[in-house]
Amino acid sequence: MAETLTAEAQQEKLDFKRILPIFVIILVDLLGLTIIIPLLPLYAASFGADPVVIGALGTAYPLMQFIGAPLLGGLSDRFGRKPILIISQLGTFIGFIILGVANALPIIFLARIVDGLSGANVAVAQAALTDSTTEKTRAQGLGLLGAAFGLGFIIGPIIAFASLAIGGNDYHVPAFVAAGFSLLSVLLTTFWFKETLPADKRNQGEKRNKGSVFSNIFQALRLPVVGLLLVLMFFQQLIFGGFENLIALFTLNRLGINASGNAVIFVFVGVVLVMVQGYFIGKWSRRFGERKLIFAGLALLAAGLILTAITPAQPVPWYSRTVMVEELTQNDSDAAAGEVSISIPDDGNNGWLGLGWILVAMVPAAIGGGILSPSINSLITKNVGQGEIGATLGVSSALVSAANAVTPIIGGTTFSVLGSTAPFLIGGIVLAVLCGVAIMTLGKRNLAPA
Repeated sequence: MAETLTAEAQQEKLDFKRILPIFVIILVDLLGLTIIIPLLPLYAASFGADPVVIGALGTAYPLMQFIGAPLLGGLSDRFGRKPILIISQLGTFIGFIILGVANALPIIFLARIVDGLSGANVAVAQAALTDSTTEKTRAQGLGLLGAAFGLGFIIGPIIAFASLAIGGNDYHVPAFVAAGFSLLSVLLTTFWFKETLPADKRNQGEKRNKGSVFSNIFQALRLPVVGLLLVLMFFQQLIFGGFENLIALFTLNRLGINASGNAVIFVFVGVVLVMVQGYFIGKWSRRFGERKLIFAGLALLAAGLILTAITPAQPVPWYSRTVMVEELTQNDSDAAAGEVSISIPDDGNNGWLGLGWILVAMVPAAIGGGILSPSINSLITKNVGQGEIGATLGVSSALVSAANAVTPIIGGTTFSVLGSTAPFLIGGIVLAVLCGVAIMTLGKRNLAPA
């Protein structure tokens, strides 16, 4: 009896030593991404891109990832996690190098396309974490992957801020720094990471995971439990993806915050994410179960988006329109004096209210976002066989990518036509409705124990 209780206790305890290499490697890999995220929209704006073009740029990466992630995820089920992870990381490295040498908008698009086609880093890491956890520790393990995102959002923007300061706000400098971290992740994977999928457990998935990208997605969506969770993953990301892509433009338009200022906001969000995904989600998932966390995540995201939408239009105390125009036109030789492609505030009425308001709004948004993805993916992995985990998580990643591919165009167009408030207010309302739908549907499904 005592031995049984001990075994059960071990199953409920996450083996941190086993997953530490995965965590560190993905953290280093994500540093490159989180260095770029706060400044990419403004980088494009410095070449004269308007919100619609910036939205198209936001679409390029996830659209290519939609094609690449399921294929690479399925290949990781056949050949192991390590070689596919290395291939994906090499693509990211090349993409950052291209971004660093970019001298025109088409080159920036090319950089994001190359990175996107090889962008299965997260899906393969999720599969490796699933290999290394039990059903009772899976949400916590996947949450730690989210914590790596959180730490990345703390450290990466700090590095971006420092590199912009050293480089005189030259947006090319952070791209090369990001490439350096990407190369380091390749080396760590090559020399430290140990394969998590033994040879005798590979290639055990059913035939539905060996077809085309669209075939795999449609087959997975037909499964009554997994399909429901995948649909939920798609629609919540459809809304939240717009939030991620437009927040830098929103703070520029509403508060006059530049790339360095947005880096600081991302640091704040990262702190919240680390607390949620590195510590609290393990406790919450064991106490409340994944389904309740999904409901809470949707509600909190809705609240955060609506609060963001009604942020007071007050430039930060240090804002200067002249300085901002100079920064935003540094790469656009065709820009007329004083003209920028994004509407920015006039001088005057500066204060702290707008900045304080949006920082408060970031708290429920970050908590909700931190809860949702690991909770949904944890339930997904509990409803498929081990030989199908990589491919199914690849489908999940592909649907997230598909949502991310659609939402920048929708969000950018909405931003341009209806104003900066509209994308966030509409998104918050839709998420609130989605939360109600999830409660009515997920609560009635015969899901695996959460």
